[in-house]
Amino acid sequence: MLDALKRIGRPRLVGGGVRDWLLGLKPKDFDVEVAGTDFESMMRALAPYGVTDVVGRSFGVLKVRSKTTQAEYDFSLPRRESKTGAGHRGFIISPDPSLNDFESASRRDFTLNAISYDPFSGQIIDPCNGQSDLKAGILKHTSASFVEDPLRVLRAMQLAARFNFSLAKETAELCKTMVDAYKELPIERVWGEWDKWAIKSTAPSKGLEVLEQTGWLIHFPELASLRGTPQELEWHPEGDVFTHTQHCLDALVKLEGWKSAHYERRRILSLGVLAHDFGKPSKTVRAEKKGVMRWVSPGHEPAGGPLSDSFLLRIGAPNDIHAPVRALVVNHLIHHSGNATEFTDTQVRRLARRLVPSTIHELTLVMIADSLGRPPKESPETLALINKLIDRAQALSLEDEAPKPLMLGRHLLELGHSAGPSFKPVLDAAFEAQMEGAFKDEDTGLIWLKKYAESKEKLIS
Repeated sequence: MLDALKRIGRPRLVGGGVRDWLLGLKPKDFDVEVAGTDFESMMRALAPYGVTDVVGRSFGVLKVRSKTTQAEYDFSLPRRESKTGAGHRGFIISPDPSLNDFESASRRDFTLNAISYDPFSGQIIDPCNGQSDLKAGILKHTSASFVEDPLRVLRAMQLAARFNFSLAKETAELCKTMVDAYKELPIERVWGEWDKWAIKSTAPSKGLEVLEQTGWLIHFPELASLRGTPQELEWHPEGDVFTHTQHCLDALVKLEGWKSAHYERRRILSLGVLAHDFGKPSKTVRAEKKGVMRWVSPGHEPAGGPLSDSFLLRIGAPNDIHAPVRALVVNHLIHHSGNATEFTDTQVRRLARRLVPSTIHELTLVMIADSLGRPPKESPETLALINKLIDRAQALSLEDEAPKPLMLGRHLLELGHSAGPSFKPVLDAAFEAQMEGAFKDEDTGLIWLKKYAESKEKLIS
């Protein structure tokens, strides 16, 4: 394909694929910008190589799915962008094949995304000095036109978190002038950047740092309120709740359970840890505990549930994420309830049921991240208690699912009872007995159900 394009124009590999290659990562996106030609010529040159999808003729963008590998590649013409109105879509975009490398690079957001590569000469074209910023781990805007697209601030958030980069001071100052432009962003674009932060971060705290440096934290009040909320130094030497949350998030993404997880689970875990202490600002007080005045936050777990919902709604998260994240927030201190040193089978069964649609496996990862998020303090006794919960859940086969009722309506029918509304209280009692360990399989459940039904004959007759 590149050879065919060379015959009609000047192809360059551009964007994130070049950036990832220079960082030593395996590129996942292959974007090719072709100068010196027109859209029709580009489309004809690529037609023999696969199925073409004209996704933006007016923008000069073409997708090709390879006939041999089924991989997708993006091809585009260099283009000019003119700001015509408010918001992410307030641009006139027009292809301009005559643009040189510097002009083409200057329209991109950050210098590390403005590097291109000539696949024929092997030359790296870097008019904005992006390689230097890559080596220094700095996100820096390419030009003053950065302010024309407010989404770029949230892109800075997720890029900083993905690559463990810091935002250049001059870029942070520029972002501060864009705070009011947040309201122009479509909610689905806001979620797109938060989603990348949630599933691709290697240092999620860096993303929160960007929000704070740019003044954009104000748009996420559930998160902003964590800054300045005090914690007891004996238990939290790392600082306030915002700093604690940053440490917890960075600990989470280092856990094997997060790294090996599918993106859907990563998303829930990251957002669960982000929101786990949302209830602390409203519940933190100075009170006596064991004869000493301390900062405490009684009841912050249930208080965090509605706040996790409001935050997820604010960032446009899909509805099916709300319930599992809320379950993790509300239950994240279950291992500290009642000074337990062991977990009974009944406790584990009830916990698994209460967590639905989340799981004990997900909860224990949040608990571990919470425990590790207090450097330099370590708590081996807490980690040992969490491991006991993991072991008990695994032994009961409840690590990734909740117990299901063993006794169903068909069992009452088999015992000769007629179907009707009286079945429900009997089956509810059966499930309650199952949770308490009265029976563990269908055979012993039938024995229990028969005895119970006989004692309640009038109820279900």
